[in-house]
Amino acid sequence: MGSSTAVQKYNEDDLPAYTPMPWSLKEIRAAIPAKFFVRDTRRGLLYLARDLLLATVAWSLAAYIDPFFKQSSMREALSPIGAEVSRWAAWGVYWWFQGLIFTGIWVIGHECGHGAFSDHKWVNDIIGFITHSFLWTPYFSWKISHHRHHSNHASMERDEVYVPKTRSDLGIPAHHEGLDYEEILGDTPIYTLYMLIRQQVLAFPAYLLFNVSGQKTYPKWTNHFDPNSILFTKAQRNAVIMSNLGIAAMVWGVSFSSSIWGASEVTKFYGIPWLCVSHWFIMITYLHHTDPVMPHYRGKEWNFQRGAAATVDRPVLGWQGRFLLHDVAHFHVIHHFFPKMPFYHGPEATQHLKAFIGDHYVTSDVPAFKALWENYNRCQFVEDEGDVLFYRDRKGQAIRRPADEYRVKSKAQ
Repeated sequence: MGSSTAVQKYNEDDLPAYTPMPWSLKEIRAAIPAKFFVRDTRRGLLYLARDLLLATVAWSLAAYIDPFFKQSSMREALSPIGAEVSRWAAWGVYWWFQGLIFTGIWVIGHECGHGAFSDHKWVNDIIGFITHSFLWTPYFSWKISHHRHHSNHASMERDEVYVPKTRSDLGIPAHHEGLDYEEILGDTPIYTLYMLIRQQVLAFPAYLLFNVSGQKTYPKWTNHFDPNSILFTKAQRNAVIMSNLGIAAMVWGVSFSSSIWGASEVTKFYGIPWLCVSHWFIMITYLHHTDPVMPHYRGKEWNFQRGAAATVDRPVLGWQGRFLLHDVAHFHVIHHFFPKMPFYHGPEATQHLKAFIGDHYVTSDVPAFKALWENYNRCQFVEDEGDVLFYRDRKGQAIRRPADEYRVKSKAQ
């Protein structure tokens, strides 16, 4: 007796159908108790003080790593090679935790940019400017474009970042029987890993400097440092200049520190933790906004609340993500609906949001690094046609489709 396994042929008609949410933002807000919109400046300052204390303690402990492992007694006890391996392992522990602590400080600046840290604009802008400048983010410039991202999230025409590439952007012909997607999109795992690592290390600076992954309709050389950029109005010009002065101060500060303590010491104590901030920031935001189950919209089908729901909550790093990253990954959906809501109200407010919008609330417990690899491979492009869109993978296949009334019958189907 033999057995055989039939490979089920891909049929888009069989995919789960998606209907965009029908509620107004006013209806959704009414489902969230008013107490969760209250901002507490003192509470925010305590979180910031905690982060600064943790960063200081980690930095101070790291100052003992090299002297401790370079002692002759340690080299005798562990052997020269063992002492050296242990020394770099200790630095690895420092980079991991200091990178997360610095990311938490960046999140505080992000809260300030939204006006969620305090009721007082001057408090938000002073703390946001200092914390973001310290981490190489032009505070006011990024605040302006980030506000536009929130106002237009998941809109193919107006979103600022993580705008999907289309079939025509990648030069993929219209679907036809026998079209070899692997020939067009296929990469070796090693090359894909290289591209993913490049994204994690360089994507945020590349976005700020060159608009990489940003809105494709902007002119060439669009960036966050030119006061005359299309990103900004004439009234915002001075704010952009102020942001640039913050970055210039950091250039001077790092150069001066390197001249005193040496570039290698500055890199070990500050540079590598900052690279970790860039990694965590890109990883978390990429996974918030890039998933084959989430829609993007064109034209009249987009509205603010539909765009806000096109994000996903993820328990990135478990307790470390909750404690050190201020729940930025765990409760991001509620943040997109109500950006001025303080992060510390996110857990409770999310329960009310979830109860109201039901299946339109998206969460995933796939481990973060696994999700990063899978989504990087599965989210390749969207179609040129249609107003409700889902990502397609390297085979041109989606895992979800618009409901019939929103669907465009094309050759791809």
